[in-house]
Amino acid sequence: MSREPPPGEEEAPGGEGEGRARAGEGGCYLALCGRPVHFEKANPVNCVFFDEANKQVFAVRSGGATGVVVKGLEDKNPISFRMEDKGEVKCIKFSLGNKILAVQRTLKSVDFLNFIPDSPQLEYTQECKTKNANILGFCWTSSTEIVFITDQGIEFYQVLPEKRSLKLLKNQSINVNWYMYCPESSVILLSTTVLGNVLQPFYFKSGTMSKLSKFEIELPAAPKSSKLSLSERDIAMATIYGQLYVLYLRHHSRTSNSTGAEVVLYHLPREGSCKKTHILKLNRTGKFALNVVDNLVVVHHQDTETSVIFDIKLKGEFDGSTTIHQFVLPPRSIQPYQIPVAGPASVTSQSPVPCKLYSSSWIVFQPDIIISASEGYLWSLQVKLEPVVNLLLDKGRLMDFLLQRKECKMVILSVCSQMLSEPERGSLSVIATVFDKLNHEYKKYLEAEQSYTMVVEAGLSRSNPLPKRPVRTQAVIDQSDMYTHVLSVFTEKKEAPHKFTIAVLMEYIRSLNQFQIAVQHYLYELVIKTLVQHNLFYMLHQFLQYHVLSDSKPLACLLLSLESIYPPAHQLSLDMLKIL
Repeated sequence: MSREPPPGEEEAPGGEGEGRARAGEGGCYLALCGRPVHFEKANPVNCVFFDEANKQVFAVRSGGATGVVVKGLEDKNPISFRMEDKGEVKCIKFSLGNKILAVQRTLKSVDFLNFIPDSPQLEYTQECKTKNANILGFCWTSSTEIVFITDQGIEFYQVLPEKRSLKLLKNQSINVNWYMYCPESSVILLSTTVLGNVLQPFYFKSGTMSKLSKFEIELPAAPKSSKLSLSERDIAMATIYGQLYVLYLRHHSRTSNSTGAEVVLYHLPREGSCKKTHILKLNRTGKFALNVVDNLVVVHHQDTETSVIFDIKLKGEFDGSTTIHQFVLPPRSIQPYQIPVAGPASVTSQSPVPCKLYSSSWIVFQPDIIISASEGYLWSLQVKLEPVVNLLLDKGRLMDFLLQRKECKMVILSVCSQMLSEPERGSLSVIATVFDKLNHEYKKYLEAEQSYTMVVEAGLSRSNPLPKRPVRTQAVIDQSDMYTHVLSVFTEKKEAPHKFTIAVLMEYIRSLNQFQIAVQHYLYELVIKTLVQHNLFYMLHQFLQYHVLSDSKPLACLLLSLESIYPPAHQLSLDMLKIL
């Protein structure tokens, strides 16, 4: 994997065997995607490049003369073309939208080629403006804007494809050791100063380049010599919960008493200064690599062939300035992966080959990409939620974790069903906690929806831009979800004592009331039907008398229909209709 420890890094005692045994215990919560991108593997004739902005792999055969094939995870059809072999390709990327190709072959210039229908296939070249500067690389920030990063600064250009030329928009002189680009947030990070630990971010948007405030990464100990001490291998940039963070993999903790590496998160806002906000404790040393998936920080450990995940939204220990987090779940290996054997059907009947996970030829890219250049595969990493349920036994913490995940709805509903039935049956206090966490999310969504409707109806938006309609995520679990998937199934099973069944239904209604959410009549009907089935008419009478069940027309009609088995229901229903 791509991130190495500094030289002289010792291995954690007992690291290897421990991880392998653990990994075999099952419950893998990480997996490689089922449909990877397959490309020609790297060899002396074929060079492989990855473009982080378009998430595309380029396989360049003999400098492009015998063909270039471009494939991405989303692309249905690969792009293939040829170009003249004008020397070794150092870097190759399409603009956003694949209309212009940029190729760097020398340290001084970048060549361009238009891929626009009916436009001539002629290359044009742009040399870097700064004298004696060497181009370290380039990044496309839009379909026609590109940034050259040199060892002496950055140059921001607009590409004019019809004129086959570039126009310099802005440049900035600064000594650069290395750079990193986060396409999701259009931020380029430059490593500056002799030690390399002062980072200068720049933000790009529609033709403008803004300098954000620079910040310093705290190195583990005072460096012995004045040479580059911060490697780009130990830095990553990623968006977590909508905020941009710089992640620093610190191989030794600053405090001498704690062993093991840690990941330090620096929050990088558009306005204001960058602050150190979170520390993720790895409790081990060795070779690590980082990904971010579904707002979780994933740390892969090559020596034990396991990975761990961290969720910065979950409660950690706060020391006044930073929050310290332990991993959410025990270390596990990525789920074993079989490489399908390609070829005609008659040949492919042979069994697929297991893929070597955590291979030293793996390279990781942000946020969730893993590439094996030696096998010719690109995967996106995925989090599986089902195995988490059996690994996180504290139901409250499990809910906090699941509610933040993209595809959480069905898993949450199955957890609710499980905690109501044997052998997993939870105590009423645990069930109440879970209901409250679900209704907290549900209420947040209802309030956002309500204020959106008010703004639209009041017509306040004529002068102001229309607010964004709140997005209903899978964490919003409403009464019909609970009724259909959990509560009606639970009451029909009739396996629990009726007292427990009624207590659970009333607990859910209590939780809705606590969050001032109007209870739907079908939940009251479910309570009444359950009471009637168990001949608990006295309890029904009390619930109605003390308005535990709110009055409504459907409820009054249901009571009328119960007259034959419970005569007082007739009068109760008339009283209710009178109030209504």
